[in-house]
Amino acid sequence: MPAPEADRHRARTRLAVRTRVPLRQLLRVASVACGIQFGWALQLSLLTPYVQELGIPHAWASIIWLCGPLSGLVVQPLVGHMSDRCNSRFGRRRPFIVVGAACIAVAVLTIGYSADIGYLLGDRGGGVRPRAIGVFVFGFWILDVANNVTQGPCRALLADLTAKDYRRTRVANAYFSLFMAVGNVLGYATGSFSYLYKVFPFSITPACNINCANLKSAFLIDIAFIAITTCVSISAAQELPPSSSNSTTPFSEEGPGQSSHAEEAFLWELFGTFRYFSGSIWIILLVIALNWIGWFPFLLFDTDWMGREIYGGKPNEGVNYSTGVRMGALGLMLNSVVLGITSVLMEKLCRKWGAGFVWGISNFLMTLCFLAMLVITYVNKGIGIVGRDSPPDGIVIAALVVFAILGVPLAITYSVPYALISSRIESLGLGQGLSMGVLNLAIVIPQVVVSLGSGPWDQLFGGGNSPAFVVAAVAALAAGLLAILAIPRSAPQKSRAFT
Repeated sequence: MPAPEADRHRARTRLAVRTRVPLRQLLRVASVACGIQFGWALQLSLLTPYVQELGIPHAWASIIWLCGPLSGLVVQPLVGHMSDRCNSRFGRRRPFIVVGAACIAVAVLTIGYSADIGYLLGDRGGGVRPRAIGVFVFGFWILDVANNVTQGPCRALLADLTAKDYRRTRVANAYFSLFMAVGNVLGYATGSFSYLYKVFPFSITPACNINCANLKSAFLIDIAFIAITTCVSISAAQELPPSSSNSTTPFSEEGPGQSSHAEEAFLWELFGTFRYFSGSIWIILLVIALNWIGWFPFLLFDTDWMGREIYGGKPNEGVNYSTGVRMGALGLMLNSVVLGITSVLMEKLCRKWGAGFVWGISNFLMTLCFLAMLVITYVNKGIGIVGRDSPPDGIVIAALVVFAILGVPLAITYSVPYALISSRIESLGLGQGLSMGVLNLAIVIPQVVVSLGSGPWDQLFGGGNSPAFVVAAVAALAAGLLAILAIPRSAPQKSRAFT
């Protein structure tokens, strides 16, 4: 190339090198995922069993979880939209992360003390405790809203810091997935510890037994943990002040990236983004939806499955159920260890075989694991668990192995879809915050379907968790086929539109 053009090219290269965010800074920014996921791990492992101990039947337990996807349906896209346009001197994303973390602390306190508050309001005796259930549901809604307020800006912040660098975006999302794994390990380990109440002896009250006290104590630890990781993350993220050069421009009728009036309605803008989506983006969103139809039954009923189908217990009846729940939390801790190892290898796997292929294979692995859970359930029933203090060791080990193996596809689910969407959204000129919110729609809509359907499915086929796992296996298989056949193996080119 001519000398002047070569000089300009070298200058642009030097500028890119100078402005590239160091990996250690990305690592610190992603650390907030550890605190968030610590609370998620407690929520996923302990709250489905706990709400049944308050008196809600198993068939209705999934309805409680409906608040998460419903809040995510609106809250995360709205927060993403607002953070794209935030003019705070503290940055676009960080104020939302701090507010979300504070709301998480309030929510877990409310959930942890729901039995005590219900007791003060008049709940007495065993059976259904309606006042405690009301307080629990209120805290649960606040928790899910707070999680959605926090997670979207966290992902968008990493996308901001790695803009237009597809490989670095994958690395940042792998870091995020790694810290999610660490948070899961710590959270599930905390949930599996049966004597945590001794650390906080005041947690046992007339309304709160040992299982309740363990839950309350775990949430107190969660508050301290999320405070530390939030401080580390926001202190590392040096966001640039909003300017015409780095702020996201809203949409207009002329196309993405064009200016429009600031008072444009949020919902119009959210759904208006759909018209700019290429076929490849729609395929990714469809794979995400099928993927989460597969994941949500497992995340919802994993420890309950261990307590019911493996240990043969029921809530508030003997010790088998609570023992199974704690063993399920141990299995989820193993799951998270494998998740963390996979996250470290994520970049190499995607670079060698392509993100779509890796994602597809992970869905096939999910299918095999869910089918294995059905086989384990059938074999355990054939052996007979009635009258036993615990199931055979081989059954428990097989269940734990399945939990651990599922850490591989879960790591890929936590990383690859976000990198794929982020890289394709960049070429359209859409804001990363709003983009993460749109992606979240593909996650929460399947969750609504599973929350509404899993209880009736279970009752229709005789109770238990097996029917939901059948649906999960079919959905994961469909997601795997679509990911391998329809998602390109190569990274998108910045200079080419996706049509």
